[in-house]
Amino acid sequence: MGTEIKLKGDKVIAQIPSIKDKALRINLNENIYGTFAEIGAGQETVRHFFRSGGSSGTIAKAMSAYDKDFSDAVYGVESDGRYVTENRLKKMLTFEGELIEERLSREKHPNKLFFSYANTVATIDFAKQFKGHGWVGIRYQIEPDEAYNEIILHIRFKETDARLQQETLGILGVNLIYGAFYKYNDPKRLLRYLYDHLDKDQLEIDTINFSGPRFADVDNRLMSLQLVKNGMTDAVMFNPEGKNVLPAAVLYKKNLLAFRGSFRPVTNVNLDMYEKSLKMFLEENKVEKDNTLVVFEITLSNLRSDGEIDERDFMDRAELLCALGQTVMISNFQEYYKVVEYFSNYTKARMGLAMGVNNLVDIFDEKYYRHLSGGILEAFGKLFYRDMKVFLYPMLGEDGEIITSDNLKVHPRMKELYKFFKFNGKVVDIVDYNPNILNVFSREVLKMIGQGKPGWEPMLPSGIAEMIKEHHLFGYHPVKELNQG
Repeated sequence: MGTEIKLKGDKVIAQIPSIKDKALRINLNENIYGTFAEIGAGQETVRHFFRSGGSSGTIAKAMSAYDKDFSDAVYGVESDGRYVTENRLKKMLTFEGELIEERLSREKHPNKLFFSYANTVATIDFAKQFKGHGWVGIRYQIEPDEAYNEIILHIRFKETDARLQQETLGILGVNLIYGAFYKYNDPKRLLRYLYDHLDKDQLEIDTINFSGPRFADVDNRLMSLQLVKNGMTDAVMFNPEGKNVLPAAVLYKKNLLAFRGSFRPVTNVNLDMYEKSLKMFLEENKVEKDNTLVVFEITLSNLRSDGEIDERDFMDRAELLCALGQTVMISNFQEYYKVVEYFSNYTKARMGLAMGVNNLVDIFDEKYYRHLSGGILEAFGKLFYRDMKVFLYPMLGEDGEIITSDNLKVHPRMKELYKFFKFNGKVVDIVDYNPNILNVFSREVLKMIGQGKPGWEPMLPSGIAEMIKEHHLFGYHPVKELNQG
């Protein structure tokens, strides 16, 4: 046999192991041993392991508790009566994992690495109105005497055929199990490998959480950021505790008040805008306090400082917003109407957007809408078509005058359109703002922090300056301040 021929100009091709190869590699490892429990889309994942050969050394049990009463008898009844939930998945993983430990003695199997893989899924309905979604997860060991790790994710199907969705789920399942065992040391890559042999058009992953000893150093919010960055989903959310939450679950039927900003760092102006617009929003009819969610949204285009997404910087912002008790959303939506459209998937209740004057002027810039067949009118139809209001925070003009909805300048061609929305009460001014802070700009604060200039602390909400100093956020360095002094 001669050596392999290489031609000039040949490119190196990354070899992605086939689904069969992945399943076979796991099957041939004599220590990996576990259970497959799949509800709702057939036994699609385990099928690959049965087919690739050598499966008797890997599969302890494969089950599909399709009947709801059977499922309840095995895993218990859910308080909300639903089956496709994170809670259900966790119960399945824990129950099946404990069962293996119970039935197989460690003395007899000292080297076995136990795992339980589970999914609970609803595929597309007959009317094809709901595309379907599900929870998928694995609970597993890397060393026999080590605690279990868990990777849990939520998926949305994009295909419109149940059989295709089942196949997609099977491939994802194999990728997840393979990644869990062979790529756990690099969670970011593990995330990308979930799409091996799959296309973004088939599947969306909108939530993922890693836990356990092997992922002790993983920040799940950064993993969320990867999902948006890699185009696996359009938006991710996390709660004030910094935990990733499923957008659909958090936004469902809520009254929403959204703020978009760069929040680098969050300033007194952001807080004043938040407090005053929330007060106005809660006074609207059809808005109930208990059913209202405030979302601070950072768009990816805001995260790109030099075309590259600065993860450290992103974490700093998220940390401060979470510390203020806020729910944070990271999105891929450059235009406001897309945010509203996204929210509309989950709620039909009243919505508000709070923004500064310059943001509103931006919205009336036609260049953002050239790609739409209906241009700016299509975008505005989506933005304002329902109970949507803009709460407008004033701005200081160049000559020190205060600019509000009455005297702001939009492009002459847009003037009548703007008047229409203002006349119909779609744009309302925040009137009881604090006039003493209108000259606070986060980019100025950021500059002062970076250059070690004193005096930026009072421009931020209480406790925030202390956090920046304590955790050295946004490039803060105490030595710089001493030198300045």
